[in-house]
Amino acid sequence: MDEEYDVIVLGTGLTECILSGIMSVNGKKVLHMDRNPYYGGESSSITPLEELYKRFQLLEGPPEAMGRGRDWNVDLIPKFLMANGQLVKMLLYTEVTRYLDFKVVEGSFVYKGGKIYKVPSTETEALASNLMGMFEKRRFRKFLVFVANFDENDPKTFEGVDPQSTSMREVYRKFDLGQDVIDFTGHALALYRTDDYLDQPCLETINRIKLYSESLARLSAIYGGTYMLNKPVDDIIMENGKVVGVKSEGEVARCKQLICDPSYIPDRVRKAGQVIRIICILSHPIKNTNDANSCQIIIPQNQVNRKSDIYVCMISYAHNVAAQGKYIAIASTTVETSEPEKEVEPALELLEPIDQKFVAISDLYEPIDDGSESQVFCSRSYDATTHFETTCNDIKDIYKRMAGSAFDFENMKRKQNDVFGEADQ
Repeated sequence: MDEEYDVIVLGTGLTECILSGIMSVNGKKVLHMDRNPYYGGESSSITPLEELYKRFQLLEGPPEAMGRGRDWNVDLIPKFLMANGQLVKMLLYTEVTRYLDFKVVEGSFVYKGGKIYKVPSTETEALASNLMGMFEKRRFRKFLVFVANFDENDPKTFEGVDPQSTSMREVYRKFDLGQDVIDFTGHALALYRTDDYLDQPCLETINRIKLYSESLARLSAIYGGTYMLNKPVDDIIMENGKVVGVKSEGEVARCKQLICDPSYIPDRVRKAGQVIRIICILSHPIKNTNDANSCQIIIPQNQVNRKSDIYVCMISYAHNVAAQGKYIAIASTTVETSEPEKEVEPALELLEPIDQKFVAISDLYEPIDDGSESQVFCSRSYDATTHFETTCNDIKDIYKRMAGSAFDFENMKRKQNDVFGEADQ
């Protein structure tokens, strides 16, 4: 403890751990502490199953039918990785990929008119999909071909679309795509959470859809930072409005910069909403998913008259996180009313019958300033989405504020023993 560090990190949530790793790789001296006796903070995994029941005050504990408690490992905030997305690149950069195994999610589904359908992400799937009529399929296929061929550096691929000024709404109109197709394209392929993107320049949406398609097509404590768990944080020490250290159990570790999650600095964050998450234990795969052992389902807001999408993330015994034959599905959404549980009903209906539910309503916090004066950099709470892209945006944002320059994937160190050796990384 009694030393000088470049960066002290409080909390071992994903955002904090990746920033800690990036800073270590960049040669910074890092001290990483957590007041909890376990890793993960808000986004920890709970094992054995008895612990999950205790955490949600279900004192009767799991029934025998749930199998052995230690066969369970339940994420409180589960999210999927885009295979070609930002987080994979960050994990490669910090070389933790040596310690990870990646598993492919078997399907992504979207909700339309009370039913779920597989999200088509390739031309072949578009033509086979039940989501659309025959003529719409052809138009959607044309749109996907246009997106796949689109290269912002080659105007010959633009087909009359200006990436900087044509709105996405105009692009959809150009291909004559109907409202349902726009819903699943925007929310299940481009992973937008609202429809604000429709009137913005189309380039970002096209790139997001490309990322989704390429991610599907491509699925083919390491740098000497010091970690301390179960370490209480008594005080964050400031001098002239700037952080200089952290006091714990009478000792002070000094630092130039501090990274933490909102729970460590309640007076420097504001509440920005709430998320409801319902963890459901099932004894069956979700209906109409072709008995997938893992999947995500996105319920676009328009389909259920809401402002926010509803997400379902499902994994199972196939991933060694549940007893044999058991499934864990987590439904989540941004709270919009005074009856949050009612808001996720469309998702829960898809999961019936449910053996056990665990309901969590969490406040969402964001920092009240950018940290430039205090050098205290606080992460945002994890949102309702089922993917890590929004978390990665927060990581990049904090890095830029700390380092004064953007995190540059392209110039990151390449090592011979990377898991993925493609030259285009």
